[in-house]
Amino acid sequence: MTTIRKGQAPAKLGRNEFHLHFRKAFYDPAYDQLAHELDAIEKVAWEAYDEGRKAPRTAKAGPGFADPDYDLSVEWKQTRDRLLAAEQHQKDPATRSRVLIINGSARNDGTCPGEVSKSWRMAQLAREVLEADGVEADLLDLSLLNSDYDRHIHPCKGCVSTAMPLCHWPCSCYPNHGERQVNDWMSEIYERWVLAHGVIIVTPVYWYQTPAVLKLMIDRLVCADGGNPDPTSTQGKSAERAKEVELAGWDYPKHLAGRAYGLMVHGDVAGIEGTRRSLADWLSWMGLVDAGSFAQLDRYIGYYESYADSHATLDRDCAVQEEMRNVARAVSAAVSEIRAGRVAVVQHPLTSPRPK
Repeated sequence: MTTIRKGQAPAKLGRNEFHLHFRKAFYDPAYDQLAHELDAIEKVAWEAYDEGRKAPRTAKAGPGFADPDYDLSVEWKQTRDRLLAAEQHQKDPATRSRVLIINGSARNDGTCPGEVSKSWRMAQLAREVLEADGVEADLLDLSLLNSDYDRHIHPCKGCVSTAMPLCHWPCSCYPNHGERQVNDWMSEIYERWVLAHGVIIVTPVYWYQTPAVLKLMIDRLVCADGGNPDPTSTQGKSAERAKEVELAGWDYPKHLAGRAYGLMVHGDVAGIEGTRRSLADWLSWMGLVDAGSFAQLDRYIGYYESYADSHATLDRDCAVQEEMRNVARAVSAAVSEIRAGRVAVVQHPLTSPRPK
C-alpha cells in the first residue's frame, strides 16, 4: 500500500476566528437589528464546521452500489439520479438532437462591465443556426457566476491526483455544508452536458488562457473522464481505500464520450491559437468528437484596436460572424451523423498501455 502523505492542511479556525469570518457576510448595517438571531445561526454554523458536517442529510445507498448500507449524501444521490435519467434521454433515438452552447466570457451587462460580451453575441448566432436546423440549443452562460446571487462553481479539490476512484461521478466534494461551500452550479451543469449530443464553446482569451469562469467548469469536469460512479466503493473520501481500488485495476470510464464538439476562440492581441488547441486537446481527451475543420476557429476581432470599439468591429466583421454560424452548422451535421450511426465513436477494443 502506498503511503498517504500528510502535513499541508492548516489548522481549523478557532471559535473567535470563525466568528469574524462568519460575520463578514452580514456587514450591511441593516443586519444589526438581528444580532440575537445571527448569534443563534452562528452557533449552529460553528457546530457544523467544528464537527465537519459536510453532508448533514444522508440516505442508504441501496441496491446497485458496492455497499448498499453506506450513508450517501441525499444531494449527491439526487444529482446522480438526474444524470442517469439524462443519459437515458440522450441515448433515446426518438428525442430531438441537443447542443450545449457554452459562453465562456466573464462579462455581461448585469455586472461591473455594463455591457454584453462578444462571446455572448456569437453564441446567439450559433443558437439561431441550430434552432433553424431543428436542434434544441441549450445556452450555458458562465458569466452568470459574476452577476447572479450566490451562484458558484467551487474549485476542483484534485481528488483524482490521490487516486482516480476518489474522484466521483458526479463530483461529491460539494456541497460541503460544514464549510459553507454550497450553491454549487455544477450539479446542474453536469446534467446539461449529459443531455447534449454536441457541445460548442465560445470564449475570449484572458491573458493567454481561458477565462476563470470557464476554467472552473473544465476542472470540475475531470470526474467525467474516469470518475467513479460509486462513492460507496471508496467509503466516501477514504484515500486509503481509493488507492487500493485503483491499484487493483481501474478502467477510467469516459462518461461524456461520443458527443460532437466545436470551438470559437477569439481575442484581440495574442493567445487565441494556444487556447483553441488546449480546449480541443481537452475535449478530444475526454472522447468527444471533432466536428471537422469548419468547427474549430481562432480569430482576432479588432487586432490591436480599441476595446471601446470592439462591438462595432464585430458588427463590421461579417466573415467572422458567418464563420461562427459555420461552427454551428458543422456541429449540427456531425451530431446527425453520429446519431445515425454513420460515424463510429464507440469505444474500440484496443487497450491503452498508459491508462489514465
